[in-house]
Formats: sequence, C-alpha cells, structure tokens
Amino acid sequence: MIATLPKRVVLCSVWLLAVTAGTVAFWNYGGTPGSTGTAPQQWPAGISIPLDPAHDTLVMFAHPRCACTRASVEELNRVMAECQGKVATHVYFFKPDKLPADWVQTGLRESAAAIPGVIVHDDANGELAERFGGETSGYVVLYNPKGQLLFSGGITGSRGHAGDNAGESALVSLLNGHAANVERTQVYGCSLLDKLPGQDSAPR
Repeated sequence: MIATLPKRVVLCSVWLLAVTAGTVAFWNYGGTPGSTGTAPQQWPAGISIPLDPAHDTLVMFAHPRCACTRASVEELNRVMAECQGKVATHVYFFKPDKLPADWVQTGLRESAAAIPGVIVHDDANGELAERFGGETSGYVVLYNPKGQLLFSGGITGSRGHAGDNAGESALVSLLNGHAANVERTQVYGCSLLDKLPGQDSAPR
C-alpha cells in the first residue's frame, strides 16, 4: 500500500493538472471575441436591406451552423420582447452560392424566424455582412430612420452564453429612446466564413 501511494499521487496530480488546463482553455475560448470590421456610419447605398423610414432598423448577421449564435438569438428574442413595435429587425444567414438551399435551413434559423417581428433572409456569400463590417456570427448593427449608425457589435457577454450584457442593454436603451452606455461591443461567435464545403457540421 505504501509503495503504491506515490504512483497514485502522481496520477492524481496529472489528472488534476489536465482538468485545470482544460478548464482554463475552455474559459479562454469562451472569453475570446471574434474579429469585426468597421460598420459604416451611414446606411450603405444600393443594398437590398430596406431602411425603415419610421423605426430604427436592426440587422443581425449569423452563421446557420454556429452553436455559439444560439445565445445571440436568445438575446435578440429578449430585445424584441422588450421593444415590440419599436424596431424593424432582419437576420441574415450566411449562405454560400455553391451549396444547396437546405444547407442554411437549420434549427438556429428556425429559432430566429420564430421571434415575433423578425424577418430572416439568406446572405449570399456573406456579401451584406461584409458591407456592414460583419466577420463574426452574431454581429448586430442598429441604424435610425435617417440611416445613422447607433450601435454595432455583439449582444452576448461571452461565447455561447446568454444573459445580461452590455450589448443587449445598449440596444434596449436605444430602442426605448434613451442613451446607451456603449455604442460598440465585442462579438462572440464563429467566423461567418467557417464550415464551408467539406467542413460543415450536421444541422442543429
């Protein structure tokens, strides 16, 4: 028993170090934002998204197969519940032209479409996202009826985790006619260009 004790201690120590390393890696991943470009200060000309003349216009850009974005959709649902009738909202899902139409038909898209007041669309090859500086799934922009940028960024506080956060609070404040503490936030999600042919996962 005494002879085997050091070996057990060593094994337990190795296991503990592995668990600790895994936990640290997980939290680092969850707290690491994705990349974003710069949203135009004025609503871009010549695009297919309609700018509402009477309400603010909110646009989210999402990857249909990004599990992290489910939290962003949950936060969007909360925003819409608190700001009904005050915003025109569109969610554009990345859709490569070379892939069949059903590639984008995932549970995530269905969840977004089920939110009252939200209209979902395909974003062919991510072209519209690029026009608005969207590089990471869950990226949101908000413009007033004059086409002036009010907010850009994410509406979750970390990757894949819903809950109170600066982006969601800013949107609710702005849509209710109040000033926001922030105008730009980090975005937590997958790259909008990830999981292309040969790499895509099963629909969620």
